[in-house]
Amino acid sequence: MSNKNFGFGTQIRKSPFFDSTVKWGATGFSVYNHMYIPRDFGDPEQNFWNLIEKAILCDVAVERQVEITGPDAYRFTQLLTPRDLSKLAIGQCKYVLITNNEGGILNDPVLLRLAENHFWLSLADSDILLWAQGVAVNSGLDVQIKEPDVSPLQLQGPTSGEIMKKLFGDDIKDLKYYWLREYNLDGIPLIVSRTGWSSELGYEIYLREGSKGNKLYEKIMIAGKDFGLQPGHTSSIRRIEGGMLSYHADADINTNPFELGLDRLVSLDSNINFIGKEALKKIKYEGIKRKQIGIEINCTPLKGPNTTFWSLKKNNKNIGKVTSAVYSPRLKKNIGLAMVSIEQSKLGNKFLVSTNEGEFDCVVVEKPFYDPKKKIAST
Repeated sequence: MSNKNFGFGTQIRKSPFFDSTVKWGATGFSVYNHMYIPRDFGDPEQNFWNLIEKAILCDVAVERQVEITGPDAYRFTQLLTPRDLSKLAIGQCKYVLITNNEGGILNDPVLLRLAENHFWLSLADSDILLWAQGVAVNSGLDVQIKEPDVSPLQLQGPTSGEIMKKLFGDDIKDLKYYWLREYNLDGIPLIVSRTGWSSELGYEIYLREGSKGNKLYEKIMIAGKDFGLQPGHTSSIRRIEGGMLSYHADADINTNPFELGLDRLVSLDSNINFIGKEALKKIKYEGIKRKQIGIEINCTPLKGPNTTFWSLKKNNKNIGKVTSAVYSPRLKKNIGLAMVSIEQSKLGNKFLVSTNEGEFDCVVVEKPFYDPKKKIAST
């Protein structure tokens, strides 16, 4: 949608930060989790450089929260995910998968543990609130599941730590990777976590009172002025460089964790109970038929990310699809994530990819494409 004709209606929600994002230059929106998300602040390549050189502030209120409380909240949360939560401390976050009874992935949220029996699932784009409420009905567990008045912003990039220090004081420096803290910023109630969808140093700032959205956005932009902060949107370039998944693109209900190499998020050997456990045991025993790979595409710089799945062929036979692809101006390469038949997944294998700009050669390479150990984000 362009700025001239947003075409907004009441059936799709606006973020609490909406007015501020428009004021700061958002010129295009798309829809994610039944909400408008700003997708365009000008040149995506400039947005990428702003992110990796200084910092950007992104409205990600579309990352809706599913709040799980009640005496059985821990047991119920464990039921939803194959990742072992037994060591998840209060104040800690974990990246998890939500699987269905066939072992298919329904979402890949960040899980936050706010208290002994108080959890948030910070969602990618799918209706996990409805799934969780449905699972609860016949679970026999005493839980309450709702969507709270919570809307996150992402402050990401190398100067984000200095901006956070200016906002919250020196002790924010002690906040460890994938941990959270509660704050009150001049009367604005917040949860702050050291997480984000950028593979850079970054924070997510969860607003707990929607009416104060624009006030919070403006406060952060003012604090970041001396540190090169720019308004922005989540960077496809950086997240593909980091090999980060985009749900519905790189994974969906027909994708299982093993195809994505996410075995570490599946605990089959412990006695924990979760939906899809038997199916995932069977998949692991029988072996996967497809695998996610990283590719480099040999052509002039792609004009933007792919907006459709691109077919991959070998000897005129379809062997898979490119799920995410983009030109990285830092690596000076066209990079992508693809799902291919297992026998074609070896490093160095070559295929033909059909893009919207023509057919080109591509080769299987290691992923992530940049900072594979995630040292930038975690140290």
